[in-house]
Amino acid sequence: MGAEESHRLRGGNTTFTILIALSVSHLLNDTIQSLIAAVYPVLKDTYALTFTQIGLITLAFQLTASLLQPVVGLYTDRRPLPFSLAGGMGVTLAGLLLLSVAGDFPTILLAAALVGVGSAVFHPEASRVARLGSGGRHGFAQSLFQVGGNAGSALGPLLAAYIVVPRGQGSIAWFSVAAVAAMVILVRVGLWYRAHLAERVTRKATDAGEPTLSRGRVALSIGILLLLIFSKYFYLASLTSYFTFYLIETFNVSVQTAQIHLFVFLGSVAVGTFAGGPVGDRIGFKAVIWGSILGVLPFTLALPYANLFWTTVLTVPIGLILASAFSAIMVYAQELLPSRVGMVAGLFFGFAFGMGGLGAAVLGYLADQTSIGYVYHVCSFLPLIGVLTAFLPNLRRSPK
Repeated sequence: MGAEESHRLRGGNTTFTILIALSVSHLLNDTIQSLIAAVYPVLKDTYALTFTQIGLITLAFQLTASLLQPVVGLYTDRRPLPFSLAGGMGVTLAGLLLLSVAGDFPTILLAAALVGVGSAVFHPEASRVARLGSGGRHGFAQSLFQVGGNAGSALGPLLAAYIVVPRGQGSIAWFSVAAVAAMVILVRVGLWYRAHLAERVTRKATDAGEPTLSRGRVALSIGILLLLIFSKYFYLASLTSYFTFYLIETFNVSVQTAQIHLFVFLGSVAVGTFAGGPVGDRIGFKAVIWGSILGVLPFTLALPYANLFWTTVLTVPIGLILASAFSAIMVYAQELLPSRVGMVAGLFFGFAFGMGGLGAAVLGYLADQTSIGYVYHVCSFLPLIGVLTAFLPNLRRSPK
């Protein structure tokens, strides 16, 4: 990085080069992650898997990610590891290559777990670096970081539909190119991060002027935010893991057509992700949380009764509105605990991954016992949990 960019950082301005690098690496990372769910139809047919086993694959990935992320975040709050970002991507690469050659269900589970470990290392530290490069625009930085991840999640099913489905499981190895590219980018980010760790002192001094709450109020607020994450990611699990099966079973479409419909939904998630942070910087993150959780309720309630055309139409506002929640929730939580940025990032990324995995397993079992259609009727009521936002304190800060 040049002297001009370093000067902008010290002056409190957003370091766009670093934020864009993080967003691109997040895109590559989550493209790889989304391949796991995107190739479920291929794996199900090849190995005669049940929906319960499909849910367990997601659980293996999400569980390793969810359990390790808070630990990684807590550790790096005390001892930052600038090059852990590239190292985590290396573990993801190993899981990807193993998935491409896996010949049985246990090996598939191990491959998914390795990808989860890579994510556990990547997300907390990347979120910290995004905050460090934000120049005080924490919502904007977090949204830019998140939009890369959601764009990658949207690309995965599309790439799977045109590469993995026609060419088979072995073609998953082609995506190792994305992992290697991400590692190169993250080495560069690590060099910048190592050179600018002193900025953490400035950040702490800035955060010292924020309003403080009692420990009990902070704990209650964190608990409410985690419940909101539960509602969001349980519902998302119903779409990311089972939407293709729902479309195939309900509307008799092909696997490739179902993947394209899933891409439409995930694309809307990627677009909606960017709104929450910048809007929260202006009007407060509590207001964004209100709108992003409860605002999606009319659309989720209508989805189980729609035909194919309206099902696709309804998934667009669902993705747009619901996606704005995570960046707002993340920054709100970091404002509650400004000295524990890594731990908060690890906790919320980890909990989100865990709820996604648990949701996939629970909903897969429910689908086996009832039907895919019944799953969507049950999940349509989850956004009602958003009423708990009323109990969150207002943390909006005065303009600087």
